[in-house]
Amino acid sequence: MRVEIWSDIACPWCYVGKARFEKALDAFPHRDGVEVVHRSFELDPGRAKGDTQPVLTMLTRKYGMSEAQAQAGEDNLGAQAAAEGLDYRTRDRDHGNTFDMHRLLHFAKEHGRQDELIQALYRANFAEERSVFGDDERLVELAVGAGLDAEDARTVLADPAAYADDVRADEREAAELGANGVPFFVLDRKYGVSGAQPAEVFAQALTQAWGEHAPLKLIDGGTGDGDAEACGPDGCAVPQA
Repeated sequence: MRVEIWSDIACPWCYVGKARFEKALDAFPHRDGVEVVHRSFELDPGRAKGDTQPVLTMLTRKYGMSEAQAQAGEDNLGAQAAAEGLDYRTRDRDHGNTFDMHRLLHFAKEHGRQDELIQALYRANFAEERSVFGDDERLVELAVGAGLDAEDARTVLADPAAYADDVRADEREAAELGANGVPFFVLDRKYGVSGAQPAEVFAQALTQAWGEHAPLKLIDGGTGDGDAEACGPDGCAVPQA
């Protein structure tokens, strides 16, 4: 069974939601039969690379709230993150464009290190002091920490077209699926879970989706024999006269 997660590194609820989902997944009896794929979604796609600002400034301008309200929201997020065992800096974080991070995540997926990289990016953005925005070398360091080659990561970041189509394809698909916010979880292309739901909700969704995840049924054309002539690794069956 496949679970696809649309998310953005700049999204605090994606950070918290990932932890809640993984808590449910770790306790799921069929954990080894579940493949998790991270998909791209940008919360601020129009922001230029290098255009960063404090999170509180972004919140007050985007949502029309006061700075005190924005800080209270950050404090609440910090408490929610702490309840999931996550570190979260409620002061002096910044906000910026995440397109290069998504491109790098598609590169990491090809090398089987996507989950390691997204977790490193989340932690760096929400828990560590040094910014992840506008500094390619910072992203290279995180990629290396996730098990990727430094020069390969630099090559990806230096080419704006590298994996750009993959990011845009994910974003188009999110729109087609009706996802207008993240995190957004899709289980076996049958069920969607929106938002950082409690672990119990994810557990219920996993159980329900798994219960309907039937093995492939073969059609034998009414002969009663499921096997017919075919080609395989050992060659092709030769018809006998």
